[in-house]
Amino acid sequence: MATSRAVPNLAFRRLRGQRSPGEFAAAVRRAAREIGEQVACDARYVGRVESGEIRCPNYAYERVFLHMFPGLSLTDLGFAAREHVRGRRARAAAGAPVPASQITIRNDEESDVLRRAFMTGGTATVAAASLGLGATVPAPRPGGRFGETEVHAVEETVRRIRLLDDRHGADRLYRMAAEPLRTAYALLDTGTAVRRSTADRMQVGAGELALSVGWLAHDSGRLDDARSHYAEALATARVAGDPALEAHAFSNTSFLARDTGRYREAVRAAQAGQRAARHLPSPRLLALLTLREAGGWAGLGDRVACEEALGRAHQRFGRGPGDADPEWMSFFGEPELEALEAQCWSALGDWPRAAMHAHRAVVLQDPRFTRNLALYRAQLAADLARGGAPEEAAATGERVLDLLVQVQSSRIRTMLAGTARLLAPYAGGAAVTSFLDRRAGAGAV
Repeated sequence: MATSRAVPNLAFRRLRGQRSPGEFAAAVRRAAREIGEQVACDARYVGRVESGEIRCPNYAYERVFLHMFPGLSLTDLGFAAREHVRGRRARAAAGAPVPASQITIRNDEESDVLRRAFMTGGTATVAAASLGLGATVPAPRPGGRFGETEVHAVEETVRRIRLLDDRHGADRLYRMAAEPLRTAYALLDTGTAVRRSTADRMQVGAGELALSVGWLAHDSGRLDDARSHYAEALATARVAGDPALEAHAFSNTSFLARDTGRYREAVRAAQAGQRAARHLPSPRLLALLTLREAGGWAGLGDRVACEEALGRAHQRFGRGPGDADPEWMSFFGEPELEALEAQCWSALGDWPRAAMHAHRAVVLQDPRFTRNLALYRAQLAADLARGGAPEEAAATGERVLDLLVQVQSSRIRTMLAGTARLLAPYAGGAAVTSFLDRRAGAGAV
């Protein structure tokens, strides 16, 4: 079967002007932040657009590009019309056979290049199969070589997991996401990279994938699995000599330790993460790690140390985002800052202050990111219940239940279960009774 050749996007190249691909990618990320969007644009993405490999951007990039170049359409930017790129879906619906390499990913917001990356032959096919597409997962061949195709598939799997988690939570994703992780590490163990730089990228990609799968385990209540995945990522970071990956692994390890009541470990892991990140040009990364430390101190009941860490975190956060901020930190904006501070005050028993920060997190959160909005509201409901505002807590809890139609997160459901127990003595109130009845009908944890 003949394959169509990519047509370079000269219009997009002209718009880049004298900026390097990296500089232009940084401008795209800045523009995304201006409109509250989250994209993981880098020089490779710009190169794929200009080469014609990406014929039409996903909807997030479309919003950013139209914001950057007001008055221009996608066609003006050199892209193909979306209905032409999506034509395979219509053909499949009509009963025409679709080649295995062109199976469509079910999320319409994924770009054409992302779909190809998942469905490329060989071991990269695992990414598609693991996300519920029904393809066969081939085992890596002993001594087999791997290159850009496999590395790109691992990196895009990480991005896809983050995208789907933002929208839907972890419960449905965890088991599906474990298979590409096993394959990535099997490639490292039994395969040979075509060049050293490819091996280095696979090491880092596998580590980030371990952290993503670990987070899915964490959020879905599989805490021992999460601990194992985080430890695997930390070991990978040290083998690769990558301080950014090491800092990420320590951040997640600290988060898990706090969630499981190992507060001293949470403090130590967060401090180790700060040491790993001290030479990285990302104040926001240091701010997040310092907030992790504050959470550990709060769990230990050390208000003075917690307040000192919160002060450092705000100072670092106040330096603003930067182009060197890690891609995985796209979730860490002002809403998350407020939510993490709310957790600190909650652990210290200062319920009014906790509720104030949780409310700020809810108000500031982009409603498109339903999982985080549900999480912040669940935190607010719990703080209101503990702070003696049962009716308001119940009303907030009902709004969480509204979101749980879309979001599958055992962590959030467990938080609601705790709130329900706190509200049970107030069951005579209309709002409380409505919340308790509705939660029971939805399936209590």
